[in-house]
Amino acid sequence: MNLSSSELKAFLDEKYDLYNRETFIDTDPIQIPKGFTKKEDIEIAGFLSATIAWGQRPTIIKNAKKLMQWMDEAPHDFIMNAENSDLDVFAEFKHRTFNGEDAIFFIKSLQNIYKNHGGLENIFSTANGGDAKDALAHFRKIFFSIDHPLRTEKHISNVLKKSSAKRLNMFLRWMVRDDKRSVDFGIWKKISPADLYLPLDVHTGRVGRKLGLLKRKQDDWPAVDEITNSLRQLDPKDPVKYDFALFGLGIFEKF
Repeated sequence: MNLSSSELKAFLDEKYDLYNRETFIDTDPIQIPKGFTKKEDIEIAGFLSATIAWGQRPTIIKNAKKLMQWMDEAPHDFIMNAENSDLDVFAEFKHRTFNGEDAIFFIKSLQNIYKNHGGLENIFSTANGGDAKDALAHFRKIFFSIDHPLRTEKHISNVLKKSSAKRLNMFLRWMVRDDKRSVDFGIWKKISPADLYLPLDVHTGRVGRKLGLLKRKQDDWPAVDEITNSLRQLDPKDPVKYDFALFGLGIFEKF
């Protein structure tokens, strides 16, 4: 598809307008944090939902709801006050390769983050340089700074090893973008939407290549960097708004 830069921008702006709306929530894991109003509840629910956001979307949503139920529909209060005996129920959790051992560690790590590091936003926004890649690397370091099962490390992407970090970038999009359309939350003010990276997956990568936004063949961090830089040419202040356009084209239109 050979479009000029202005034609490409017009095409993607139209698709963004089509898909960045509340109806998008009906089929998306973002509906889980949408069930909360307290900032800390939203970010914890969002983080856990994004963590298991791979596979069939109805299954993702069902399993994320299960986690919220086990946290008494008050994730921040649960994180702050949970004792080891409260975590036993999570031992039976399973979503793809994310199991009960992983779930229990995630809760313990979040407890450490909220009790000793000022919460998720504080960790993501205190990385040197202000770049989202630095923030992702810094977050991973803090997340695994307490004793943890080695197997659990695979569930937090390592951008320093060129992982695309799709789910973490999606979580940051949810927290940082204030789209005025009731989809993304925009509750984190210390990170700029201009500094976000595209949550690259097989769908957005395929569409991005067809549109000439991405040449690299692997869906890894260099590809994330490349396609995000292409999108910054179209909208320097809010490049990842086009996640809606690329995802909608790939999933709903089989572009």
